[in-house]
Amino acid sequence: MDIRNVAIIAHVDHGKTTLVDGMLKQTHTFRDNQAEMMATTIMDTNDLEREKGITILAKNTAVMYHGTKINIIDTPGHADFGGEVERVINMADGALLVVDAAEGPLPQTQFVLQKALEYNLKIIVLINKIDRKDARPGAVLHEIENLFLHLAAHEDHLTFPVVYAIGREGKAWNQYPNDMHEPGSLEALFDAIIRSIPAPDAHADKPLKMLVSTLDFDSHKGTFAIGKIRQGTVRPGQSVVLLHEKKILGTFRIDEVFTSVGLERISVDVGDSGDIVAVTGIADVAIGNTVADPSDPTGYPAIHLEPPTLKITVSANTSPFAGREGKFSTARQIGERLQREKQTNIGLIIEENAGGSSFVVAGRGELHLAILLETLRREGYEMQVGKPEVILKTLGGVMSEPYEEMTIDIDASFVGVVIEELGRRKAELLDTHTDGRGMTRTVYKVSSRNLLGFRGDILTKTRGNGIFATRFIGYFPETPRVSKLRNGVLVAYESGKSSGYALTTVEARGKAFIGPGVPVYTGMIIGINNRQEDIDINVCKTKKLTNIHSANADIAIQLDPPLILTLEQALDFLEEDELLEITPQNLRLRKKHLTKLARTRAQRRQ
Repeated sequence: MDIRNVAIIAHVDHGKTTLVDGMLKQTHTFRDNQAEMMATTIMDTNDLEREKGITILAKNTAVMYHGTKINIIDTPGHADFGGEVERVINMADGALLVVDAAEGPLPQTQFVLQKALEYNLKIIVLINKIDRKDARPGAVLHEIENLFLHLAAHEDHLTFPVVYAIGREGKAWNQYPNDMHEPGSLEALFDAIIRSIPAPDAHADKPLKMLVSTLDFDSHKGTFAIGKIRQGTVRPGQSVVLLHEKKILGTFRIDEVFTSVGLERISVDVGDSGDIVAVTGIADVAIGNTVADPSDPTGYPAIHLEPPTLKITVSANTSPFAGREGKFSTARQIGERLQREKQTNIGLIIEENAGGSSFVVAGRGELHLAILLETLRREGYEMQVGKPEVILKTLGGVMSEPYEEMTIDIDASFVGVVIEELGRRKAELLDTHTDGRGMTRTVYKVSSRNLLGFRGDILTKTRGNGIFATRFIGYFPETPRVSKLRNGVLVAYESGKSSGYALTTVEARGKAFIGPGVPVYTGMIIGINNRQEDIDINVCKTKKLTNIHSANADIAIQLDPPLILTLEQALDFLEEDELLEITPQNLRLRKKHLTKLARTRAQRRQ
């Protein structure tokens, strides 16, 4: 069978998943009456992916085009999910680099392209969204060429075909079109893939070898081990050995072999050399293992990942409301679920603290950790987490911390706000220029620790304008910690239900996180103060009743709507002496020590 294995790589929101939709539809992968023909972002099957509009999990699909099977590997575009990119890119023989015709290459574009070139993949550049009013395809192509010059390891990397496209309309051209409104298709893209991406270097006559790049689970069939067959073929009933590099982990018999057709897995009699397949029947398989024929029991090197840079402590909920809202709330249940996550989310490192009451979870960034916690709460888990901390390392005898390169595209009217905020965070300006759209692009080098909480702050101050993107650039000597950047908080000092009458006092002092009639407990954070210090406040007090005032007197009180934080924003918000209580129904910020007396004693001990 003629096969092409293509990874699609791009920055967040550059149209990659929408492009895959068009490829699936135009190759008639679905019947005309199937629901998928009317759907969008078909590959984003996870609820969180649809809500956030980003790809989180790498996944693969396949289409047939003029007798050639094209395996398409859709990868995440956010730096926090780089582990997903790294573990699946080894299945590809080429990559389609999708770049927005207005925004041009951004930090994550550089990260994924660098990984693709490290694996020596043949690249096709696709300049997408050329119908945007602010599109600048010529300038963007020049920026891409400069990026290749910067990243290329040898001369072959500098020659690449360019395709222009309007992904959401399913149209592509080999040259910039004179009339982009005329009817079209993605034929130019498919032809470029067949012409430019090499067929897999597979050897059907040799013994089976397959590197496991991803896992999936099914309650009936068990674990699917998914990867590209590097050599040989695989059949149901075949005996295989499972290896971690050179170490044999066990001998197994393959139950079934599946290949992709569109979004479905189809059971087949043989998995061909060079194809991406899923096999069942191998217990305790892990990403990075090798499935091999017993006649040649040697494994491939394990998949190398960039180390995590951020960690949080996850433990069982200890608030006065513990156990009320979650199905799973014990440390043992949380620990078992985290260990299951570790099997597929290989960018995570999970360690159990002494006593097993809490777990240190290390990941690639705030979004990576927030998505994990959001997934757990939707499954019915209840827990509490502390403030995210960066992971420090001693390099050459010097304590070092992770740094990121931050690129900001912002309207000129907000540049001053950005400069002021990053100045407070001790960021170093590397570059600044204004492009043809009137947008100012600034590039900063800043420590990951000083960047915590930046995204929420700056989106508020710029009213959601601008694009912020970061990439990890390495460890550098530790810098002095920036003093507290956030105002103080309003803390409930009495348990009960919040009243509209009491919340009028809160509005005079700051911004409330809750409305009236909300259960609160002593030590729960119910708002942010206008000043730097924390204030204890009674949000449960009600107006004293007289023969004139009735219990319904609160109805006339007009309150501003409360500020509702997302999980990501709540993690950003935390300070050292605070915790975030996460349940399937609520997010509650609280102090570690609930009473004012306990907090005062804790401060004296420091």
